[in-house]
Parts: sequence; structure tokens; C-alpha cells
Amino acid sequence: MNVSLYIAKRYLFSKSSNNAINIMTGIAAIGTVIASAALFIVLSGFAGLKDFSLEFTSFVDPDLSISPSKGKSFEVSEDQLDNLKRLEGIQGVSLIVAEKSILEVENKRQIVTLKGVDSLFNNVTDVDSLLIGGYWMEPSTPQIVAGGGIANSLSFGVLDFAKRLTIYVPKPGKGQFTSMKGAFRTVRVSNVGIFDINEELNNSVVYANIETVRYLLNYAPNTVTEIELKLGSGSNEAELRQEIASIFTDSVLIKNRAQLNDALYKMLNTENMAVYLIFTLVIIIALFNVIGALIMMILDKKESLNTLFNLGLPVKSIKRVFFLQGSLMTVLGGLFGALLGLVIVVLQQQFDLVMITPSLPYPVAIQAINLVIVIATIVVLGLLASKVASTRISENLVKT
Repeated sequence: MNVSLYIAKRYLFSKSSNNAINIMTGIAAIGTVIASAALFIVLSGFAGLKDFSLEFTSFVDPDLSISPSKGKSFEVSEDQLDNLKRLEGIQGVSLIVAEKSILEVENKRQIVTLKGVDSLFNNVTDVDSLLIGGYWMEPSTPQIVAGGGIANSLSFGVLDFAKRLTIYVPKPGKGQFTSMKGAFRTVRVSNVGIFDINEELNNSVVYANIETVRYLLNYAPNTVTEIELKLGSGSNEAELRQEIASIFTDSVLIKNRAQLNDALYKMLNTENMAVYLIFTLVIIIALFNVIGALIMMILDKKESLNTLFNLGLPVKSIKRVFFLQGSLMTVLGGLFGALLGLVIVVLQQQFDLVMITPSLPYPVAIQAINLVIVIATIVVLGLLASKVASTRISENLVKT
């Protein structure tokens, strides 16, 4: 039997004759449990917030997007479209023409992103499922579907024919314009639906039929600013990217959903890392209690250590006793804390213990990687703390 491990377990689970040491050991163990539980809960909370923040991207953004590498638009031929649709793994293809424009309602104006979509758009995304009023626009009509924030700021509703909605797009060219009519192309539209996705899109995006936007931009029928694709389950994205790139003679950018939301992903990952580092610092502070408890235990067991040394146990093995004691304390505390955190997260998922609003519970998500991160952090830092404490033992200490 490993003598050092046997003695370490005896020291860990038996009470000391000095009550102060028992209190310090208890505080160190409880601190480790609470710190690991808190770290797991916070990581699960951020995982839930990340899923919640990205939840609507699956409704709005396509699986793959094709856009020009230079300029705002590019031309796509019928042969290229047919080749795209024939690719194995692609379930939907939609043509997009988008541009910044001005939406005017009764002398109120707002700059919006006007996104012209074709009749196949709802086969690629599920934006129409996020309507909170009205219905999706009919093809080849001067109808629009606006975000709730835009409708609120400009004070118009669904099928509000009493109010005149006009979209302005600046005409391309050089020099000065002599009149507003010469500076803009305009079209009268009617709003038939209002969507609610998120604050940013609600306040900036208006959907229209692609023919309307092409008219405003004076684009040819085969000119687009983007092609959005829906992939089938099990599709090989890497192979599809190569096949798509080979179809187009001009250089194009091919982005997936994560790349389309690159800034959002980076922000969420940065926040997650910052919180992890902050709570790791809390764990380090908590493990100072472990170092203190071990040093107090070493001083309390000084006579016993002298006896063990005289019986032939080398100083290295005596150091290992307290290294193993501290390691066992932190590992067991970390495991119990992670289990406690897991229970709390499950209770939040089942019973909505913490609410953001009266109808919205705080989102949490259980991920195996977070459990591994918590346990690995506790184990590594616990081993370091135990190593620091055990180095206090020297031959002079055990001899006297």
C-alpha cells in the first residue's frame, strides 16, 4: 500500500486536536466547493446567453451566403443558377438585392437596409415565422415587411393605407443635382407585415420584393448583391464551398452563418473568456485557504512527522503526504462543487428559479466542455496550491 496516500487520507478525513485547524480546513473545503460550483453556473449561464443571442440567426441567416469579393453586386446567369441548384446537398437557392435607402412616412424619414428577396426566400430562411402582425408579402408587388422598431419610430402599421410610404434610393452618378426628383429614384409601397427578430434588425431592416429594389437601383434582371443557400442535413460544407467557387467565373466570398455573425461570435466568446478568467482568480484566492490549512496542519503534526522520519519515512515521502492531502481536498471539493452547480443549473432549466422578465427565465445550457473546464481548472490549481504548501516541509523541520 502507498504509505503517503494512506496517511494523507487519514489526515484529510480525521479531526485535528486543534479546533482552529479543523475550522480552517472546513473553510478551505467549502470555499473550493463554492468556487467550482459558481464557475460552472456562470459558464452554463453564458452558454445559455450565447444560445439565446444566436437563436434567431438560424431564422434570419442562411446556411451559406455568396457575395461579390469586390463591389456591391455581381451578375449571375441562368446556367450558374441551374448548376447551383443541381449541387448535391443544396436544398434552396434565393437571390437577394440589398441597399441602404430612405423610408419616408408623412415627412418622417429613417435610413433603413432595404433587402429585396425573391419568391424562394422563405425556403432558405424562416423570417416569415417571426411575423407579429400581418402576413408575408406577395411576389412581384410593391409590398414591404418592416421591422417592429421601424414601424414604431415612423408610426405606421399593417395595411395602413391612410399613410403614404415612400422609399428613396440615391441615383448613381457624379456632379450636383438640381432637384430631389433628380437625386433619387422613388417607389410607393404598402406595409403588409411587421417582424420581431432582435433590436438591431427590428430598427434597421425592411424586406421588399426583389423587383422593387432592382427598379430602385436600376439593376438588370440578372444582377444580385447576394445569393443565399440552404444546405441539407449531413452536407459537406467544405466540398460545397469548392464546388460553388468553381461555378462562378468572378471571385466571390462564401460565408457560413458563423462568419456572417463574426462580430457577435467574437464578442460572446470574449465575454465568456473574461468571466472565466475572473472566476479563476476567485478560485485562486479560495485556494489560498487550502495552502494556509495545509501549513497549519504541517505545524500541528510536527511531532508525528518526526516520528515518521525516525521510522524511516524519507522527507520526500512526508512532503508527498501533504501534497496528496491538499490534492484530495481540492479534487473532491471541485467534483462536489461541479455536481452542485450541475444540480442548480438543472433546477433552473426545470423550474425557472431566476427570471429576467416575468415571462423570460434566465437561459442556461449544460455543456460537457464546461464541466471538463471546471474540473480541470480546480485540479490544476489545487495541485499547484498543494505543491506550494508541501514545499514548507524540510529535513530540519521533521528532525526537530
